[in-house]
Amino acid sequence: MSSVNDIRSAYLGFYQKNGHEIVASSPLVPRNDPTLMFTNAGMVQFKDYFTGRSAAPYPRATTSQKCVRAGGKHNDLDNVGYTARHHTFFEMLGNFSFGDYFKERAIELAWTLVTKEFGLAKDKLCVTVYHDDEEAFGLWKKIAGLSEDKIIRIATSDNFWQMGDTGPCGPCSEIFFDHGDHIPGGPPGSPNEDGDRFIEIWNLVFMQFEQIAPGNRVPLPRPSIDTGMGLERVAAVMQGVHDNYDIDLFKALIRASVEATGVPAEGANRASHRIIADHLRATSFLIADGVLPSNEGRGYVLRRIMRRAMRHAHLLGAADPLMWRLVPALIREMGQAYPELLRAEALITETLRLEEIRFRRTLARGLTLLDDATGSLTSGATLDGETAFKLYDTYGFPLDLTQDALRARGIAVDTDAFQTAMQRQKAEARANWSGSGDTATETVWFSLRDKLGATEFLGYSAEAAEGQVLALVRDGAEIAEAQAGEPVSIVVNQTPFYAESGGQVGDAGRIETEGGAVIRVEDTQKRADGLFVHVGTVESGAIRTGDAVRLIVDHDRRGTIRSNHSATHLLHAALRRVLGDHVAQKGSLVAPERLRFDFSHPKPIDEAELAAVEEIANAIVLQDAPVVTRLMDRDEAMHSGAMALFGEKYGDEVRVVTMGEENGKSYSVELCGGTHVGRTGEIGLVTFVGESAVAAGVRRVEALTGKAAREHLELQDKRLKAVAAALKVRPDEAADRVQSLVEDKRRLERELAEAKKKLALGGGGGQAAGDGVREIGSVRYLGRVVSGISPKDLKGLVDDAKKAVGSGIVAIVGVSDDGKAGLVVGVSDDLVGQYSAIDLVRAGSDALGGKGGGGRPDMAQAGGPDGGKADDALAAIEAVLAS
Repeated sequence: MSSVNDIRSAYLGFYQKNGHEIVASSPLVPRNDPTLMFTNAGMVQFKDYFTGRSAAPYPRATTSQKCVRAGGKHNDLDNVGYTARHHTFFEMLGNFSFGDYFKERAIELAWTLVTKEFGLAKDKLCVTVYHDDEEAFGLWKKIAGLSEDKIIRIATSDNFWQMGDTGPCGPCSEIFFDHGDHIPGGPPGSPNEDGDRFIEIWNLVFMQFEQIAPGNRVPLPRPSIDTGMGLERVAAVMQGVHDNYDIDLFKALIRASVEATGVPAEGANRASHRIIADHLRATSFLIADGVLPSNEGRGYVLRRIMRRAMRHAHLLGAADPLMWRLVPALIREMGQAYPELLRAEALITETLRLEEIRFRRTLARGLTLLDDATGSLTSGATLDGETAFKLYDTYGFPLDLTQDALRARGIAVDTDAFQTAMQRQKAEARANWSGSGDTATETVWFSLRDKLGATEFLGYSAEAAEGQVLALVRDGAEIAEAQAGEPVSIVVNQTPFYAESGGQVGDAGRIETEGGAVIRVEDTQKRADGLFVHVGTVESGAIRTGDAVRLIVDHDRRGTIRSNHSATHLLHAALRRVLGDHVAQKGSLVAPERLRFDFSHPKPIDEAELAAVEEIANAIVLQDAPVVTRLMDRDEAMHSGAMALFGEKYGDEVRVVTMGEENGKSYSVELCGGTHVGRTGEIGLVTFVGESAVAAGVRRVEALTGKAAREHLELQDKRLKAVAAALKVRPDEAADRVQSLVEDKRRLERELAEAKKKLALGGGGGQAAGDGVREIGSVRYLGRVVSGISPKDLKGLVDDAKKAVGSGIVAIVGVSDDGKAGLVVGVSDDLVGQYSAIDLVRAGSDALGGKGGGGRPDMAQAGGPDGGKADDALAAIEAVLAS
C-alpha cells in the first residue's frame, strides 16, 4: 500500500525527473485573482503565466497544491462527511507546461505515471476526450494502446475548459478508474455516469486556443498544459478502497478523533468523525495561511467550517473543546510536506480552542432560544423557516441541529422556507463578495505595464536620480502633458521613490524637469506588478511625456520611515521571544509619524510583556549593529531561517535583511523589500504608545522611534516633573504621593459628605434632625432647603429625617452651585395609603420649573432648573397636604 505522503512524493519526483520544477503550493488565499475566495485548483498560482501577463521563470512545473472548496462558486461543504469524495480541503497534484510540451508528451507522461510508477491496471482505466479532439483520440490509441471503446468522446463543457468568457481555453482529457461492477454506476457519458463505479482521478487540460469573443476562437502561438489529479482520490485507488475517508491519512485523523472522544466511528457517529477529520485539515491550513475566524468574507467561511466540526464534536458527547487537541495528529501526517503547519501550530491550536469555547456558549444560547421559539408548539406542529434560519445565521445554530432537537417533540421544520432564506442570504453574500479581491487596479496600468515594462527602483542606494517620463495619467487615461495646478500621475523609466508595499508608505518629494517645471510628489504607488506611479501636482511649468527629469525624495521623511521600518523588524523578533513563536505579522503601517504592527496573538499584552519587548528591541538598537541586506536564492534564504510573510509573492531572488546579534546568532532575519537604516543605532530609541485589539486573535502595537520617541518621553518627563514640583516631592516620589493624596481626598470627601448631611438635617445651632417638624392638618411634616449636598445624598437625608420624624412626611430641596435644584419626598409607611410621594414630588417639581418626577409611593425624586424657587416647591407640597 502507498501512503498519501508516498504518493505525493512519487508524483513530484516523477515530474522532477522529467524536467519539471517542483514549485511549492501557493497559499489558500489567492494573490493574483480577485474573483476567487480561496485557491481551488493547481493552476491558480500560474494564471498570470498562462495569460501572458507575466513570464514564467521555468518552462515546466509540478506542484501539490492546497485547495479549499467551501465558499463562493465552489462550495462542497454541505456534502462533506456524507459522501465518499467530498472535502472542504484537498490536495491537487499537477504538472504544467508553459508553451513547452503539449498533448503528446502530456499523455505519454500521464500514462507512464499511472500505469508504471503507480502500477494501476490498464484494464481498469478509461479516458475521455472532447468530441472533436481527434488529435487526443489518436494519441491515446497510439501511446496507451487503448481500444476505441475505452476512449470516450464527450461533447459537453465537462471536457472543454475555459478560464472565462475570453482568454485561454482548450479541450480536456480525463482519466477514470473503474472500481468494479460490484459498485453501481456507468462509464462517463452514459446514463448512469453519476454512479460511483467510474471515478475521475486526473484531468488533462490542453490549453490551445484563445477566446477573443463569443464565436471567435484562435489558436495560441504557444499551447500549454494544465493538469489536476486529486491526491485523495488516487490514494483511495492505490490503497484498494473506494472511499476517500478510508485512506491512511483520514484513518489516522479519524482514529485521533475516536481516541479523544471515546466514541467509535460507527453508525450515526461515522459522519461526525469524518466531518471533524476533514474540517480539521481545512481550518488548520486556512489559519496557517493567515485566515482568522470573523463574520464576513473568508473569515466567515472559516468560522462556518470550524463550527460545523465543533457541533459534531458536541453531538459525539465531547465535554470539552476537542478540535485543538487533534492538531498534533494532523501535523504528524502533513507537517513534513507543509512546514507552515509546524510554524503556525501554536496559533492554530489556540484559535481552535478559543473558538470552540465561544461556540459552546453559542450552542447553549441557541438551545435556549430554540426552546423559547417553540414553547407554544405541540407535537405535529411546524417551526417556520425564517425562525430556523435566524437561529442558524445569527446564532450559528445549524438547521440539522434544530431538526434533531425538535424531532423528539414531534415538531417539524419548514425546510423550504429555510432554503429560501438561505438562498437570499447567499445571493447577498455573493453581491458583497463581488470585486473584493486582494488586487484590483485600473485597466490603464496593465496596458502601460505591457508597453513600458517594469520601473527600475534605485532607492535602496539613492534618494535622487535622473529619469525620463514615459507616461502621464489623469482620470484613468493617458495624457500628453500636465500644466501648473493640475494633478497628475507620472511613470518614469527609473526612480529612487519607494512605492507603497509591505506596509511601508510610498515616498514623497519632488520631480524637476529640464525646462524648469516642478511637480510636488505626494505619494508613490505600485501598479500592475512593477509599475511605479508618482502621484502629485504640477506646482509650476508643464511636464510632458518624454521629458528628462530629476527625481528627489524627501530626505527627512524617508529617514523616519526607514527607522520605523527597521524598528518593526526588531519588534517582530522581540514579540516572538516574549509571547511565543505563534506571533506572525498580520499587517503593518510604516509611516513617517509612527509605526503600527499587527500580529497574531489571542489575548491582550500586559504591561510587563510590553516592557520586556521594548527592552529587548532597544538592546539591539544600542548594539549599533550593521543592517545587512543580501540578495539570496529564495530556498536558500528560507533554509537559513529567514522569516517570510507566508502568502507574500516572492521571486526566485529575494532580499534578506539581517540586523542585531543575540547569543552568537543573528537577532532578526526577514525577507523584506522595504528601505532600512544602515545601522540599528540610527533608530535611536523605540517606545510603545499603544496596544489594542484589531480582530479576533489579532493584536496591534503602535510605537515611535528616534526624535519622535525622544520628544514623547521628554514631554512625559516634563509632565512628571511639573506634578512633582506641585506636590513638593522628588519625581521618583510623585507616584506614591499622588496615591496618598487620592486616598486622602476620598476619605475627606466621605467625611465632608457626612458632615454636610448632619449639618443639613440639624439646620445648624445644635438643632436635631427632627427639629422644624410642623403639623399640617393631622400629618407631621418636615420641609427643608439645603445646599452643598450632592444629589445622590438627598435620599439619605430624607431617610434619616423620616426616622427622626417617625410618622409623617419629609421634603428636602437641594440647591446646587449652578442654581439647579433636586427634590426628594419621603412618606412614612403608615401614611402611604393616604399620600403618595410621587404625587407630592410632582407638585414640588412644577414649582421648580421641572417636568414631573418619579419613584415609589414611599420615596420619590424630581428636579428643576430654578433653585431660587426652592421655598415655593416646599410651599406647593404643603398646599397639597393642607387641601
